[in-house]
Amino acid sequence: MVGSEQKKFSVRVTEDAPLMEFLEKKLSGYSRNTIKALIKHRQLLLDGHTVLTRHDYPLKKGGVVDVLSSAQSVASGLNHPKLSIIFEDEHIIVVEKKEGLLSVKTPNTPEESATHLLNQYLRPQGRDHYIYVVHRLDRETSGVMMFAKSKEVQQTLRDNWKKYVTERSYVAIVDGVIEQKKGRIESYLTEDIKKVMHSSPVDNGGQLAITNYTVISTNGRESLVRLNLETGRKNQIRVQLQSIEHPVAGDVKYGSRNSRYGRLCLHAETLRFKHPVTGKPMAFSVPVPFKLS
Repeated sequence: MVGSEQKKFSVRVTEDAPLMEFLEKKLSGYSRNTIKALIKHRQLLLDGHTVLTRHDYPLKKGGVVDVLSSAQSVASGLNHPKLSIIFEDEHIIVVEKKEGLLSVKTPNTPEESATHLLNQYLRPQGRDHYIYVVHRLDRETSGVMMFAKSKEVQQTLRDNWKKYVTERSYVAIVDGVIEQKKGRIESYLTEDIKKVMHSSPVDNGGQLAITNYTVISTNGRESLVRLNLETGRKNQIRVQLQSIEHPVAGDVKYGSRNSRYGRLCLHAETLRFKHPVTGKPMAFSVPVPFKLS
């Protein structure tokens, strides 16, 4: 759990700079290896919520970097290459999930999942400690997720999702150059017998799905795009980007033939919400693990 009692000190960013360059200048009493250890052990937070894990993370003037007292402050007791805890209190757990890990185990998938790993993590606390799912990320999608630690909190979030969750922001690399720099995709999604989602521009009885996007940059072959969800449907971003002929790079299921990046290039970057019990505004961001090449 991240708390003020675990903070060593804070440093304000006075000019734009990459993280390592900033730290070497501001933490003059620390060796380069010590600074690297702070990054490796997830002991740096930007503006109270973004875990800084990249040496070249671009800091902006006006930001505040918190230096935490120990790796336990952020990483907790969970040690797994595909899952790490960003924040935990008695009501919720916020995690970073890597690509390749299921959010929730299904009957036909024997491999481990985020829920299984978190339940194992909570087991020493007693029989009544379980993880409750409030939303999901696809197996090959990385990024920030939130879980409830009680049935009551799960129900509160599920029944009032739009009231509590104010932002779900994703970043993706998509095939091709998107000419319209900002846009809104609104369509109706249905699922076929093979568990593949389909998008229709007209109401065909499916679930309404709305995604807003902004093109960040392009290399002439692909586009780096930020996406904000107004709804949360299964495979929503992937199938809607396919519907405008710009599938997520690496997404074979939804039409991409691009394997240059070795993964599905979709990442849940930011989750912003009101705490379901305290009402406190909270926001957590995880750096994007890919970039246009």
